[in-house]
Amino acid sequence: MNQTELRRKYRYYDQIQQFRLIDDTFMSVVFQDVDCTQFLVRTILQDDDLTVTKVETQNSLKNLRGRSVRLDITAHDAAGKIYNIEVQRKDAGALPKRARYNSAMLDANVTKPGEELESLPETYVIFITENDYFGDKLPLYHIDRVIRESSKPFQDEAYIIYVNGQYRGNDPIGSVMHDFFCADPKDMNNEILADEVAKYKDTDKGVNSMCRIMEELTNESREEGRLTNLLENVKKLIARGMNFDEVADMLELNKDDRKFVQDNL
Repeated sequence: MNQTELRRKYRYYDQIQQFRLIDDTFMSVVFQDVDCTQFLVRTILQDDDLTVTKVETQNSLKNLRGRSVRLDITAHDAAGKIYNIEVQRKDAGALPKRARYNSAMLDANVTKPGEELESLPETYVIFITENDYFGDKLPLYHIDRVIRESSKPFQDEAYIIYVNGQYRGNDPIGSVMHDFFCADPKDMNNEILADEVAKYKDTDKGVNSMCRIMEELTNESREEGRLTNLLENVKKLIARGMNFDEVADMLELNKDDRKFVQDNL
């Protein structure tokens, strides 16, 4: 292990050992593994025949107005279905309209020009919430559209599922939710999850990988803070009567900073 890796390990090791699957940074790393994601989706949908073929983590999607959303996990199965899986530590992150927005973004980013709408894939937005968001002590909450007058399903094949992270029933959902709150892989019920968690906590290669990710996130957070402050300063100067070009010249903004500010004014 070189000096750079040693410094990273000294800085981040204790934090990594405290990570749980309910922490989105760690969850996104562990569920890069296709088998782990397949196990999770099979458990939530109660479908042991489902086959996940592709997994993307921290995938950014944009709408036509340039607003983006970063999805924790996007998975595809052999039947062409798409799954967005998010962990929500705070209730504010689990708002129904956020689930609606994620569902719309999935549709917008898989639709190709000229493609028939009938070819839209079946999609699932799955929120794993730290709290029991709806408060009814159920393991799962399936949000389905229905025709109000007849109570028949409205078959648009866009589904939303909330998973109650507080649920600890004696069943597969309860077992997996227990594992989502374990920091020590030795305390986990499901071997497939425990083995993948241990890889990032108990092996030099895995720990080094997590340390690099933590350092990248730290640097990204600093850059986001810088850009936020820059945008606020530009807005204040424009509010005082200056135009954008005058402000950009005065602050000596580079090309990338100019674009960021213009996109967010």
